[in-house]
Amino acid sequence: MVLKEVARFSLQHRTLYCYLILSIWIFLLIAGMYKYIGSIENSNSVLNSKNYLYKKQHLFLEQQNHERTKKIDDSVCNHLHTIGIGEEGGVLDGWSLQGVLLLIRHGDRGPMTHVRGIDTIDCSHEGDTVLMKYNHYITNSSSTTAGHWMKTGPFHSFPLLPSSPKACLLGQLTQKGIGQLLRVGDVIRQAYAHSLSLYSRSPSQTRTTPFNSSDTNGPPVYNADDIVIFSTRYRRTFQSAMALMFSILPPEKWQSLQIQESHSLSFCFTDCACPQADNLKKQLDRDSKLSLGTHPAIGAIVQWMGATILQNQPTVGQSNPLEVRDALLSHICHDAPLPCRKISLSIHEQRSHASSSTQDPQDVINIDQDDSGIIFANHQSQLTNTEDPDDADSIGEQEPEIEGCVEKSHVAALMSYTQWTGLREWKSIKMHQQGLLRAYGFLRNIVGYMLKMISGDKVKFVLYSGHDKTLEFLMTALGLSIESPFIPYASRMAFEVYKSDKDTQYYFRLLYNGKDVTNAIGVCEGGKSLNVPRGIRGDRAKLCPIENIIRFLHDDYFLPLNATNFKDACTAQKDTYF
Repeated sequence: MVLKEVARFSLQHRTLYCYLILSIWIFLLIAGMYKYIGSIENSNSVLNSKNYLYKKQHLFLEQQNHERTKKIDDSVCNHLHTIGIGEEGGVLDGWSLQGVLLLIRHGDRGPMTHVRGIDTIDCSHEGDTVLMKYNHYITNSSSTTAGHWMKTGPFHSFPLLPSSPKACLLGQLTQKGIGQLLRVGDVIRQAYAHSLSLYSRSPSQTRTTPFNSSDTNGPPVYNADDIVIFSTRYRRTFQSAMALMFSILPPEKWQSLQIQESHSLSFCFTDCACPQADNLKKQLDRDSKLSLGTHPAIGAIVQWMGATILQNQPTVGQSNPLEVRDALLSHICHDAPLPCRKISLSIHEQRSHASSSTQDPQDVINIDQDDSGIIFANHQSQLTNTEDPDDADSIGEQEPEIEGCVEKSHVAALMSYTQWTGLREWKSIKMHQQGLLRAYGFLRNIVGYMLKMISGDKVKFVLYSGHDKTLEFLMTALGLSIESPFIPYASRMAFEVYKSDKDTQYYFRLLYNGKDVTNAIGVCEGGKSLNVPRGIRGDRAKLCPIENIIRFLHDDYFLPLNATNFKDACTAQKDTYF
């Protein structure tokens, strides 16, 4: 009976069951379609977004840039902890040190061009006790007025300290730069101050105030006539020279120093005007532009980085790799994050802007470089990080405003390229010829002071405070090959002058950043130097006869220029290069 009633009820409501099942099926179908369509739309929105790779790249770089930038090239920045005494030393068995001529590059400075966001970089050097003592002395000493050098001469009223303790000002020395030269000065003091008797009191000076019972001996009186200092008329070279000398001398002698001005960064003195040197400079610049033009991938990276970091990038033409490199050192040498920028150009505008190449702006930093081109193979793909991965026709013309950051791989590509081209240029005949012309007056001055030192003149120490170009011209003139063509901040080159204890033979020794490079220059290589004992550890030193460099300067100097004197060598030849 019950079964019969259930069967009758089921037959009566069959239609209801059909509608119920059909509704459930339709609901599941619609839900599945919505889920499928939604996943497609989400996928398309990602794949069709023009800034997909930018966002992916930015998220990765943002994480990296929250960390401090690793030291990409310590040798370029010359960090304070890397500065120490090397092979310098005035004590050689059987030899007496007669004098030292020291050439330095100024310390760490701000960029030579306007850099975006430079005010966010901290260029101070806190925690250095030596630097703090120097700053305290300068700001509180009665010999200076508000931290300025008040002695008469070309540097009267020049500030002795950077105007800002933290800012990276345009072309100005930083607190880190002061710290570098204080450290170099300490190296020079350890190596030479005792041998040259730089701390000896002057017998010619007498007291001008009466003694009292509490001052029986009086303060030490020093005469600074045994020291000669030259500096170019830039704050960074003057401040570098004074910081270095402060670490070498007692304060009383430091206050008596007289600073002479060099009117040229090449320290050419009376042998400066040289049209042929200017002509060679133009040819080297032209070679540099042509080299960059043969490496479009590097050119595109340089252009993109220039637009990111330079405030006044040329709207037409290729960015100068050396200018971009110099600007990046403000970040690298002060452990600051690599820069980022916002982009609002269309893809086509970016591509045409990146591939444009015309005239290069004038050099404002050191150029030096060499070797093979395989370094570029790993950087060919860098340009794709700044271009749209999708078809431009399907996406549109205008790029939305997005952010992009300089990567460490970009910096590595730039550094590798400038190193390669710089070493190649350093070894070129044109570079050697330019160095000979630019450094002639300087080398004459150096040899002149060498002769004074060996003739018994009271001059014992000569300092030239200059620039990277100053060292570059002199080194290329002497034919000195180095591992890196870039002269680091606070670099030093020392000529040590010696007299034999057995006879009247005079020799010299050349050191670059603490390394003995005497045998690396043409006038001393090939068995022309003596190998003498140095120190108690069995070290050896190379000594080259001063006669060699005198003969080179007077007889052989202009042979590579097919001339016999400076005037003839500087007569501009017809430029067949262009």
